Amino acid sequence: MSNDKTAATAAPAPNFLRNIVEQDLATGAYQREGLPSVITRFPPEPNGYLHIGHAKSICLNFGLARDYAGRCHLRFDDTNPAKEEQEYVDSIIDSVKWLGFDWEHKGPVGAGTHLYYASDYFDRLYEMAEYLIKAGFAYVDSQSADEMAANRGNFNTPGTNSPFRNRPAEESLQLFRDMKAGKYADGEHILRAKISEDAMASPNMNLRDPAIYRIRHAHHHRTGDKWCIYPMYDYTHPISDALENITHSICTLEFQDHRPFYDWLLATLAEGGFFRQPVPKQYEFARLNLTYIVTSKRKLRQLVEECIVDGWDDPRLPTLVGMRRRGFTPEGIQLMAERTGVTKSDGWIDYGVLEGAVREDLDPKAPRAIAVLRPLKLIVDNFDANDSVECSSPVHPHHPELGNRTFPFTRELWIEEEDFMEVPTKGYFRFYPPVDGQPGARVRLKYGFVVECIGYDKDENGKVTAVHVNYFPDSKSGTDGANNYKVKGNITWVSAAAALAAEVRLYDRLFTDAQPDSGGKDFKQFLNPHSKEVITAYLEPGLKDAQAEQRFQFERHGYFVADRVDSQPGKPVFNRIVTLKDSWGTK
Repeated sequence: MSNDKTAATAAPAPNFLRNIVEQDLATGAYQREGLPSVITRFPPEPNGYLHIGHAKSICLNFGLARDYAGRCHLRFDDTNPAKEEQEYVDSIIDSVKWLGFDWEHKGPVGAGTHLYYASDYFDRLYEMAEYLIKAGFAYVDSQSADEMAANRGNFNTPGTNSPFRNRPAEESLQLFRDMKAGKYADGEHILRAKISEDAMASPNMNLRDPAIYRIRHAHHHRTGDKWCIYPMYDYTHPISDALENITHSICTLEFQDHRPFYDWLLATLAEGGFFRQPVPKQYEFARLNLTYIVTSKRKLRQLVEECIVDGWDDPRLPTLVGMRRRGFTPEGIQLMAERTGVTKSDGWIDYGVLEGAVREDLDPKAPRAIAVLRPLKLIVDNFDANDSVECSSPVHPHHPELGNRTFPFTRELWIEEEDFMEVPTKGYFRFYPPVDGQPGARVRLKYGFVVECIGYDKDENGKVTAVHVNYFPDSKSGTDGANNYKVKGNITWVSAAAALAAEVRLYDRLFTDAQPDSGGKDFKQFLNPHSKEVITAYLEPGLKDAQAEQRFQFERHGYFVADRVDSQPGKPVFNRIVTLKDSWGTK
């Protein structure tokens, strides 16, 4: 069930990026014929699955375009063929759509589909590289990788000019063309930018003659074997932005030191006649750092390849495919992204903020259901074994228009193990037996009858196997007689004869440490041994018709979703999304 009218939303909060966009709109900074005044982009590399950190960037870029009548491009930065696969392209497209965004622009200006690949621009990128060589802004370096690294210096030591830095432009141009023709092995030559005569002394390491093209004999998932040289990200990214008429190129803070090269490259190529002003501008914001997860692609891959988790879509992973399978909602993720804000300073966001946003989104729209996760048999001794009484409850307590759901009351029921104590503690209002001449506890079976505990059974090991009660026929919920019984206990139950036995997976945080890979820690030392528990639960019978990805609130227990992979018609498998409240650290 979905009830979009009551989905949780957060009004866009002011932030420095919105202020920049609004100032540019006010001044007409990007008023260009046939183009919107705001064009953003989300440019993932298709070398892995997107995670929650990418979701923040997706929501920001697509959200700004939406809120300011602009458009957002999805562009794949596919310049490293050794690590990129079509599988990742397909997954990224699906994940962005699942989050609720697309690259179709329907506005009066610039309507159309805006899905791009950096590989679309390989010919243009090569053309501009030749221009930079001819104009004296680039040269082919023939040092080894070790020599270049040694001559680059460090933050305290200036770099040393390459002995090939003053190679004649004609020689560099011929070498570059021979590189393109496949005449050299990987690493034999590289094309580097020459920003200024003293660039190798720059305190910004990214300006010390950065590499802009390398030789890589690898099959590309889109261009095949056409190319054996590929442009570097720092070279490709600004040019792609300019070719697509991006206005606001929004990156995370680690790219702040790359911005001077971004600006230099676009200004230089604009002077060469490749672009018209105004060219795009880059802005940086703090990435999303969420506790109790790791987002490093290498570490996520390690978790998958070492079978610590059950694949890239394991519901414990922060990958978007995993979060979708867990049952997290796109609206909840968007709500979290908006509430965590946009700043220029790094910080940590507690994982509970994400869980809270998902709860807030699900509460008004998830239909209710009863599930018994830790079953204990309840036998109603004075109820006929061949009889059955229909009970009902609202599909959703705040949406009467959705009607009621029904389920039978029978002689044998399932209740939770925790709903019976042989010797009750103070303040315990659920089932306990008669003692010292005092009657056993009276408890209301929610939506059903009031019953009184009269005894219990144990097996040879002393384990309680069944609780016996008598019911009061005139106490049914919703009838006049129900008001005659005042009880403090009110518990959930399902009919043993009619209940759906289903696999339920109880997921929790994958790590026990809030920052499992910070400060050089071995993240695998903090794996939570209780992050996944698989049980057989008993559910109210109507849940047999649950559809894959349909979400419910299991009363008392939390929010659950029918698994999108393993659920079958009439045989759903449920994943716990979140508990009803944050209980982390109190277990």
